[in-house]
Amino acid sequence: MDEPQPQTLEVARVLEVLARGELSIETALPYSSNYTLLATLTYEELRVLAVYKPRRGERPLWDFTRGTLYRREVAAYLVSEALGFGLVPPTVLRDGPYGVGMVQLFIVNDEQSHLFTMLKEGGYEAMIRRLCAFDCLINNADRKSGHALKGLDGRLWAIDHGICFHHEPKLRTVLWDFVGEPLPGEVLASLCAFRARLDAGDAVAQSLETLLDKVELRALRRRLDRLIDTGVFPAPGPGPNVPWPPV
Repeated sequence: MDEPQPQTLEVARVLEVLARGELSIETALPYSSNYTLLATLTYEELRVLAVYKPRRGERPLWDFTRGTLYRREVAAYLVSEALGFGLVPPTVLRDGPYGVGMVQLFIVNDEQSHLFTMLKEGGYEAMIRRLCAFDCLINNADRKSGHALKGLDGRLWAIDHGICFHHEPKLRTVLWDFVGEPLPGEVLASLCAFRARLDAGDAVAQSLETLLDKVELRALRRRLDRLIDTGVFPAPGPGPNVPWPPV
């Protein structure tokens, strides 16, 4: 069986494999607070590695509705794609051996690299500003440095978005470098285009309505409007503002 590298496949083809492929569990991934499994997806002549997070393996949290984290992961992917940022690996909602959950393309990465090392290395400034704006928009409550991966091709990827989209301010991130700076023009344009899509009720807007509660969607819209109206990276709100551990 041929096994092309995932980065050589079109995104639509990757999503097809993730959604329709036969899912086989390989192992549990370490250092995860929720049940996180490495799986192989086989579909037609293709085979890819993926991360499978079933709903039944989610640890209850006091401030997030139980059994919703996997849907937030899928919503984060849809928002990233709607913005044109391409930050989140292809992600789908589907059934699996342990029930419904999210399945996300596994990114083979440089395990010595993370957000702090990429900031120090340089060359990632534009992508990191997009990531910062993305986290502000989705209200990411857990942007650790280690939640940014450096693919073997050097591309930055953002993962672990299960505790995002809360209707209350919960932004916790290691990325407070740009507070008060103007949003880059291309980021502001992407936000405006996304607002137009929400207004039009396109396919992405409809999908988000199935993944998030109405109160969360209204809060998403408020954050979007605020970013567009102010045109700057926001300051921290009531703490805590930095996740622990930071990496």
